[in-house]
Amino acid sequence: MAMQKPATRPVNPRFSSGPCAKPPTWTLDALQDAALGRSHRAAVGKTKLKDAIETTRAVLGVPADYKIGIVPASDTGAYEMAMWTLLGERPVQMVAWESFGAGWVTDAVKQLKIEHTVHTAEYGEIVDMAALNYDQDVCFTWNGTTSGVRMPNGDAIPANRAGLTLCDATSAAFAMDLPWDKLDVTTFSWQKVLGGEAAHGILILSPRAVTRLEIYTPAWPLPKIFRLTKGGKLIDGIFEGATINTPSMLCVEDYLFALDWAKSVGGVPGLIKRANANAQAIWDFCDRHDWIDNLAVDPATRSNTSVCLKFTDDRITDGAAFAKAVAKRLEVEGIALDIGAYRDAPAGLRIWCGGTVETADIQAMLPWLEWAFATEIEAHSQAA
Repeated sequence: MAMQKPATRPVNPRFSSGPCAKPPTWTLDALQDAALGRSHRAAVGKTKLKDAIETTRAVLGVPADYKIGIVPASDTGAYEMAMWTLLGERPVQMVAWESFGAGWVTDAVKQLKIEHTVHTAEYGEIVDMAALNYDQDVCFTWNGTTSGVRMPNGDAIPANRAGLTLCDATSAAFAMDLPWDKLDVTTFSWQKVLGGEAAHGILILSPRAVTRLEIYTPAWPLPKIFRLTKGGKLIDGIFEGATINTPSMLCVEDYLFALDWAKSVGGVPGLIKRANANAQAIWDFCDRHDWIDNLAVDPATRSNTSVCLKFTDDRITDGAAFAKAVAKRLEVEGIALDIGAYRDAPAGLRIWCGGTVETADIQAMLPWLEWAFATEIEAHSQAA
Protein backbone atom coordinates (compact mmCIF):
# COMPACT_ATOMS: atom_id res chain seq x y z
CA MET A 1 0.00 0.00 0.00
CA ALA A 2 1.41 3.36 -1.01
CA MET A 3 2.58 5.65 1.79
CA GLN A 4 0.76 8.95 2.02
CA LYS A 5 2.69 12.12 1.24
CA PRO A 6 3.45 14.19 4.35
CA ALA A 7 1.42 17.34 4.88
CA THR A 8 4.26 19.70 5.84
CA ARG A 9 6.85 20.94 3.38
CA PRO A 10 10.17 22.71 3.97
CA VAL A 11 9.95 26.47 3.51
CA ASN A 12 13.35 26.34 1.81
CA PRO A 13 14.17 23.07 -0.02
CA ARG A 14 17.77 24.08 -0.78
CA PHE A 15 20.15 21.54 0.76
CA SER A 16 22.96 21.80 -1.79
CA SER A 17 26.54 21.41 -0.56
CA GLY A 18 27.71 24.33 -2.65
CA PRO A 19 26.68 26.89 -3.49
CA CYS A 20 24.77 26.51 -0.24
CA ALA A 21 21.55 28.06 1.03
CA LYS A 22 21.64 31.82 1.56
CA PRO A 23 21.24 33.10 5.13
CA PRO A 24 17.53 32.87 6.03
CA THR A 25 17.12 36.64 6.28
CA TRP A 26 18.75 37.30 2.90
CA THR A 27 16.97 39.22 0.14
CA LEU A 28 18.19 41.05 -2.94
CA ASP A 29 17.87 44.26 -0.97
CA ALA A 30 20.95 43.15 0.96
CA LEU A 31 23.04 44.06 -2.09
CA GLN A 32 21.79 47.63 -2.55
CA ASP A 33 24.98 49.18 -1.17
CA ALA A 34 27.29 47.19 -3.47
CA ALA A 35 30.04 49.27 -5.10
CA LEU A 36 28.89 48.39 -8.60
CA GLY A 37 30.60 50.06 -11.51
CA ARG A 38 33.39 51.24 -9.20
CA SER A 39 37.01 50.18 -9.22
CA HIS A 40 37.95 47.78 -6.47
CA ARG A 41 41.01 50.03 -6.07
CA ALA A 42 38.88 53.11 -5.41
CA ALA A 43 38.45 54.10 -1.78
CA VAL A 44 34.98 52.56 -1.59
CA GLY A 45 36.21 49.26 -3.02
CA LYS A 46 39.27 49.08 -0.80
CA THR A 47 37.17 49.85 2.25
CA LYS A 48 34.70 47.05 1.56
CA LEU A 49 37.44 44.51 0.83
CA LYS A 50 39.31 45.51 3.98
CA ASP A 51 36.06 45.26 5.94
CA ALA A 52 35.48 41.75 4.56
CA ILE A 53 38.95 40.70 5.70
CA GLU A 54 38.77 42.19 9.18
CA THR A 55 35.21 41.00 9.82
CA THR A 56 36.31 37.52 8.79
CA ARG A 57 39.10 37.79 11.36
CA ALA A 58 36.70 38.94 14.06
CA VAL A 59 34.01 36.32 13.45
CA LEU A 60 36.43 33.40 13.09
CA GLY A 61 38.76 34.55 15.87
CA VAL A 62 41.81 34.49 13.59
CA PRO A 63 44.92 35.69 15.49
CA ALA A 64 46.03 39.26 14.82
CA ASP A 65 49.41 38.15 13.43
CA TYR A 66 47.85 35.87 10.81
CA LYS A 67 47.35 37.21 7.29
CA ILE A 68 43.96 36.96 5.55
CA GLY A 69 43.64 37.44 1.81
CA ILE A 70 40.83 37.33 -0.75
CA VAL A 71 42.01 35.33 -3.77
CA PRO A 72 40.57 34.07 -7.08
CA ALA A 73 38.90 30.77 -7.91
CA SER A 74 37.15 29.85 -4.68
CA ASP A 75 38.68 27.39 -2.22
CA THR A 76 40.33 25.51 -5.08
CA GLY A 77 42.26 28.60 -6.13
CA ALA A 78 43.26 29.39 -2.56
CA TYR A 79 44.52 25.88 -1.84
CA GLU A 80 46.31 25.57 -5.18
CA MET A 81 47.99 28.93 -4.50
CA ALA A 82 49.19 27.66 -1.14
CA MET A 83 50.50 24.37 -2.52
CA TRP A 84 52.32 25.89 -5.48
CA THR A 85 53.98 28.67 -3.47
CA LEU A 86 54.81 26.88 -0.21
CA LEU A 87 55.48 23.22 -0.96
CA GLY A 88 58.79 21.76 -2.08
CA GLU A 89 61.04 23.16 0.65
CA ARG A 90 60.84 19.74 2.37
CA PRO A 91 58.97 16.46 1.76
CA VAL A 92 55.21 16.50 2.15
CA GLN A 93 52.66 14.20 3.78
CA MET A 94 49.56 14.13 1.57
CA VAL A 95 46.37 13.10 3.35
CA ALA A 96 43.08 12.18 1.66
CA TRP A 97 39.84 10.56 2.72
CA GLU A 98 37.60 11.93 -0.03
CA SER A 99 37.70 13.30 -3.55
CA PHE A 100 39.02 16.83 -2.97
CA GLY A 101 41.85 15.59 -0.77
CA ALA A 102 42.62 13.09 -3.52
CA GLY A 103 42.84 16.00 -5.94
CA TRP A 104 45.49 17.68 -3.79
CA VAL A 105 47.42 14.40 -3.78
CA THR A 106 47.40 14.40 -7.58
CA ASP A 107 48.78 17.95 -7.66
CA ALA A 108 51.66 17.16 -5.33
CA VAL A 109 52.54 13.81 -6.87
CA LYS A 110 51.94 14.30 -10.59
CA GLN A 111 52.18 18.07 -11.13
CA LEU A 112 54.65 19.40 -8.57
CA LYS A 113 56.42 16.03 -8.24
CA ILE A 114 57.50 16.70 -4.67
CA GLU A 115 59.05 14.05 -2.43
CA HIS A 116 55.98 12.72 -0.70
CA THR A 117 54.20 10.14 1.40
CA VAL A 118 50.51 9.52 0.72
CA HIS A 119 48.03 8.55 3.45
CA THR A 120 44.50 7.63 2.40
CA ALA A 121 41.33 6.24 3.93
CA GLU A 122 38.17 4.91 2.36
CA TYR A 123 35.01 7.02 2.17
CA GLY A 124 33.43 7.08 5.62
CA GLU A 125 36.75 6.67 7.41
CA ILE A 126 39.61 9.00 8.32
CA VAL A 127 43.39 8.85 8.31
CA ASP A 128 45.19 8.45 11.65
CA MET A 129 46.49 12.00 11.90
CA ALA A 130 48.71 11.12 14.87
CA ALA A 131 50.72 8.78 12.66
CA LEU A 132 51.95 11.54 10.33
CA ASN A 133 55.44 13.03 10.25
CA TYR A 134 54.96 16.70 11.16
CA ASP A 135 58.61 17.50 10.53
CA GLN A 136 57.43 17.44 6.93
CA ASP A 137 54.66 19.58 5.47
CA VAL A 138 51.17 18.11 5.79
CA CYS A 139 48.24 18.73 3.39
CA PHE A 140 44.74 17.68 4.46
CA THR A 141 41.06 18.60 4.47
CA TRP A 142 39.42 19.32 7.82
CA ASN A 143 35.99 18.23 6.65
CA GLY A 144 35.50 15.91 3.71
CA THR A 145 32.65 17.59 1.85
CA THR A 146 32.08 14.53 -0.33
CA SER A 147 32.46 11.91 2.42
CA GLY A 148 30.80 13.53 5.44
CA VAL A 149 33.83 12.79 7.59
CA ARG A 150 35.69 15.43 9.59
CA MET A 151 38.58 15.76 11.97
CA PRO A 152 37.16 15.69 15.51
CA ASN A 153 39.84 18.14 16.71
CA GLY A 154 43.44 19.20 16.10
CA ASP A 155 44.96 17.32 19.05
CA ALA A 156 47.11 15.11 16.80
CA ILE A 157 48.96 18.11 15.33
CA PRO A 158 52.00 18.96 17.48
CA ALA A 159 52.61 22.54 18.52
CA ASN A 160 56.35 22.19 17.95
CA ARG A 161 56.12 20.86 14.38
CA ALA A 162 58.89 21.72 11.94
CA GLY A 163 56.74 21.48 8.82
CA LEU A 164 53.72 23.50 7.78
CA THR A 165 50.12 22.32 7.97
CA LEU A 166 47.99 23.22 4.94
CA CYS A 167 44.29 22.81 5.77
CA ASP A 168 41.44 22.88 3.26
CA ALA A 169 38.63 24.04 5.56
CA THR A 170 36.07 25.00 2.96
CA SER A 171 33.12 23.15 4.51
CA ALA A 172 34.44 23.53 8.08
CA ALA A 173 35.10 27.26 8.51
CA PHE A 174 32.21 28.92 10.39
CA ALA A 175 30.79 25.52 11.42
CA MET A 176 33.57 23.81 13.37
CA ASP A 177 36.18 24.83 15.92
CA LEU A 178 39.43 25.41 14.04
CA PRO A 179 42.56 25.47 16.24
CA TRP A 180 44.48 28.31 14.63
CA ASP A 181 47.70 27.48 16.48
CA LYS A 182 47.73 24.11 14.68
CA LEU A 183 47.01 25.50 11.20
CA ASP A 184 49.66 27.33 9.16
CA VAL A 185 47.57 27.67 6.01
CA THR A 186 43.78 27.61 5.99
CA THR A 187 41.55 28.02 2.95
CA PHE A 188 37.82 28.19 2.40
CA SER A 189 35.21 29.76 0.12
CA TRP A 190 32.23 32.01 0.81
CA GLN A 191 29.84 29.64 -0.94
CA LYS A 192 29.78 27.00 1.80
CA VAL A 193 28.82 27.65 5.42
CA LEU A 194 27.85 31.30 4.94
CA GLY A 195 25.97 30.74 1.68
CA GLY A 196 27.93 33.39 -0.22
CA GLU A 197 28.30 33.56 -3.98
CA ALA A 198 30.96 31.46 -5.68
CA ALA A 199 34.37 32.19 -7.27
CA HIS A 200 36.18 33.87 -4.35
CA GLY A 201 38.51 32.14 -1.92
CA ILE A 202 39.98 33.04 1.43
CA LEU A 203 43.64 32.31 2.21
CA ILE A 204 44.82 32.54 5.83
CA LEU A 205 48.55 32.37 6.61
CA SER A 206 50.27 31.94 9.96
CA PRO A 207 53.55 33.78 10.68
CA ARG A 208 55.37 30.49 10.01
CA ALA A 209 53.80 30.29 6.56
CA VAL A 210 54.76 33.89 5.81
CA THR A 211 58.37 33.13 6.81
CA ARG A 212 58.39 30.16 4.42
CA LEU A 213 57.15 32.36 1.59
CA GLU A 214 59.89 34.90 2.19
CA ILE A 215 62.83 32.49 2.50
CA TYR A 216 61.87 29.82 -0.03
CA THR A 217 61.48 30.07 -3.80
CA PRO A 218 59.87 27.09 -5.57
CA ALA A 219 61.76 25.38 -8.37
CA TRP A 220 58.84 25.72 -10.78
CA PRO A 221 57.48 28.83 -12.52
CA LEU A 222 54.59 30.56 -10.80
CA PRO A 223 51.79 32.22 -12.79
CA LYS A 224 51.00 35.79 -11.75
CA ILE A 225 47.73 34.72 -10.16
CA PHE A 226 49.67 32.60 -7.61
CA ARG A 227 52.42 35.06 -6.67
CA LEU A 228 52.32 36.18 -3.04
CA THR A 229 55.81 37.68 -2.77
CA LYS A 230 57.91 40.23 -4.60
CA GLY A 231 61.63 40.67 -4.06
CA GLY A 232 61.58 38.10 -1.27
CA LYS A 233 58.89 39.93 0.71
CA LEU A 234 55.20 39.21 1.17
CA ILE A 235 52.95 41.41 -0.94
CA ASP A 236 51.09 42.89 2.02
CA GLY A 237 48.50 44.59 -0.15
CA ILE A 238 46.89 41.24 -0.98
CA PHE A 239 46.08 40.86 2.71
CA GLU A 240 44.72 44.38 3.06
CA GLY A 241 42.20 44.25 0.23
CA ALA A 242 44.37 44.89 -2.85
CA THR A 243 43.38 41.66 -4.59
CA ILE A 244 45.53 39.98 -7.24
CA ASN A 245 42.76 40.25 -9.81
CA THR A 246 39.46 42.09 -10.01
CA PRO A 247 36.90 40.74 -7.51
CA SER A 248 33.15 40.94 -7.89
CA MET A 249 32.01 43.80 -5.69
CA LEU A 250 28.52 42.28 -5.79
CA CYS A 251 29.92 39.08 -4.25
CA VAL A 252 31.88 41.12 -1.71
CA GLU A 253 28.68 42.89 -0.64
CA ASP A 254 26.94 39.53 -0.38
CA TYR A 255 29.74 38.20 1.84
CA LEU A 256 29.59 41.27 4.07
CA PHE A 257 25.88 40.63 4.58
CA ALA A 258 26.58 36.98 5.43
CA LEU A 259 29.22 37.99 7.96
CA ASP A 260 26.83 40.42 9.61
CA TRP A 261 24.19 37.71 9.73
CA ALA A 262 26.74 35.32 11.28
CA LYS A 263 27.39 37.86 14.02
CA SER A 264 23.64 38.21 14.61
CA VAL A 265 23.27 34.49 15.39
CA GLY A 266 26.18 34.39 17.82
CA GLY A 267 29.21 34.11 15.55
CA VAL A 268 30.97 30.77 15.22
CA PRO A 269 29.45 29.29 18.42
CA GLY A 270 25.98 30.17 17.17
CA LEU A 271 26.68 28.78 13.71
CA ILE A 272 28.06 25.56 15.20
CA LYS A 273 24.93 25.22 17.33
CA ARG A 274 22.71 25.64 14.26
CA ALA A 275 24.70 23.12 12.20
CA ASN A 276 24.77 20.62 15.07
CA ALA A 277 20.99 20.83 15.46
CA ASN A 278 20.50 20.26 11.74
CA ALA A 279 22.85 17.29 11.62
CA GLN A 280 21.46 15.78 14.83
CA ALA A 281 17.97 15.74 13.35
CA ILE A 282 19.27 13.57 10.50
CA TRP A 283 21.33 11.34 12.80
CA ASP A 284 18.28 10.76 14.98
CA PHE A 285 16.26 9.92 11.87
CA CYS A 286 18.87 7.34 10.87
CA ASP A 287 18.75 5.82 14.35
CA ARG A 288 14.99 5.33 13.97
CA HIS A 289 15.16 3.68 10.55
CA ASP A 290 17.05 0.53 9.60
CA TRP A 291 17.22 1.29 5.88
CA ILE A 292 19.51 4.33 6.04
CA ASP A 293 22.76 5.12 7.84
CA ASN A 294 25.52 7.70 8.10
CA LEU A 295 28.42 7.13 5.72
CA ALA A 296 30.86 8.10 8.49
CA VAL A 297 31.90 4.95 10.33
CA ASP A 298 32.88 6.62 13.62
CA PRO A 299 30.25 8.93 15.17
CA ALA A 300 33.10 11.13 16.48
CA THR A 301 34.07 12.00 12.90
CA ARG A 302 30.59 12.69 11.51
CA SER A 303 30.37 16.00 9.67
CA ASN A 304 27.84 18.51 10.95
CA THR A 305 27.74 20.28 7.57
CA SER A 306 27.95 17.82 4.66
CA VAL A 307 25.97 14.90 6.08
CA CYS A 308 26.46 11.90 3.79
CA LEU A 309 24.05 8.96 3.96
CA LYS A 310 23.88 5.46 2.52
CA PHE A 311 20.90 3.16 1.93
CA THR A 312 21.27 -0.20 3.68
CA ASP A 313 18.12 -2.11 2.65
CA ASP A 314 18.98 -5.57 1.28
CA ARG A 315 16.28 -5.28 -1.38
CA ILE A 316 18.24 -2.59 -3.22
CA THR A 317 20.14 -4.15 -6.12
CA ASP A 318 21.53 -1.02 -7.77
CA GLY A 319 22.52 1.47 -5.06
CA ALA A 320 23.42 4.31 -7.41
CA ALA A 321 20.20 4.09 -9.41
CA PHE A 322 18.09 3.79 -6.27
CA ALA A 323 19.69 6.81 -4.59
CA LYS A 324 19.28 8.91 -7.74
CA ALA A 325 15.62 7.90 -7.97
CA VAL A 326 14.96 8.91 -4.36
CA ALA A 327 16.72 12.25 -4.85
CA LYS A 328 14.74 12.81 -8.05
CA ARG A 329 11.41 12.18 -6.32
CA LEU A 330 12.26 14.76 -3.68
CA GLU A 331 13.36 17.27 -6.28
CA VAL A 332 10.20 16.84 -8.36
CA GLU A 333 8.10 17.41 -5.24
CA GLY A 334 10.10 20.56 -4.44
CA ILE A 335 11.12 19.08 -1.09
CA ALA A 336 14.91 18.76 -1.37
CA LEU A 337 17.13 20.06 -4.14
CA ASP A 338 20.63 18.84 -5.05
CA ILE A 339 21.00 16.14 -2.39
CA GLY A 340 22.52 13.37 -4.50
CA ALA A 341 25.90 12.02 -3.42
CA TYR A 342 28.98 13.54 -5.08
CA ARG A 343 29.87 11.82 -8.34
CA ASP A 344 33.04 10.18 -6.96
CA ALA A 345 31.49 9.18 -3.64
CA PRO A 346 29.63 5.97 -2.75
CA ALA A 347 25.98 5.87 -3.78
CA GLY A 348 23.66 7.69 -1.42
CA LEU A 349 22.56 11.17 -0.40
CA ARG A 350 24.37 14.30 0.80
CA ILE A 351 22.34 16.81 2.79
CA TRP A 352 23.89 20.17 3.66
CA CYS A 353 23.35 21.11 7.31
CA GLY A 354 25.44 24.27 7.66
CA GLY A 355 24.21 27.20 9.71
CA THR A 356 22.24 28.92 6.92
CA VAL A 357 19.84 25.95 6.87
CA GLU A 358 16.90 26.09 9.25
CA THR A 359 16.37 23.04 11.46
CA ALA A 360 12.63 23.27 10.82
CA ASP A 361 13.29 22.68 7.12
CA ILE A 362 15.40 19.60 7.88
CA GLN A 363 12.64 18.28 10.14
CA ALA A 364 10.00 18.91 7.47
CA MET A 365 12.11 17.23 4.79
CA LEU A 366 12.81 13.97 6.66
CA PRO A 367 9.25 12.51 6.54
CA TRP A 368 9.36 13.15 2.80
CA LEU A 369 12.64 11.23 2.63
CA GLU A 370 10.84 8.32 4.29
CA TRP A 371 8.02 8.68 1.76
CA ALA A 372 10.45 8.76 -1.17
CA PHE A 373 12.24 5.66 0.11
CA ALA A 374 9.00 3.74 0.67
CA THR A 375 7.64 4.74 -2.73
CA GLU A 376 10.84 3.86 -4.54
CA ILE A 377 11.40 0.55 -2.73
CA GLU A 378 7.83 -0.49 -3.58
CA ALA A 379 8.41 0.36 -7.25
CA HIS A 380 11.74 -1.45 -7.05
CA SER A 381 10.15 -4.58 -5.58
CA GLN A 382 7.36 -4.64 -8.15
CA ALA A 383 9.89 -4.43 -10.97
CA ALA A 384 12.03 -7.27 -9.59
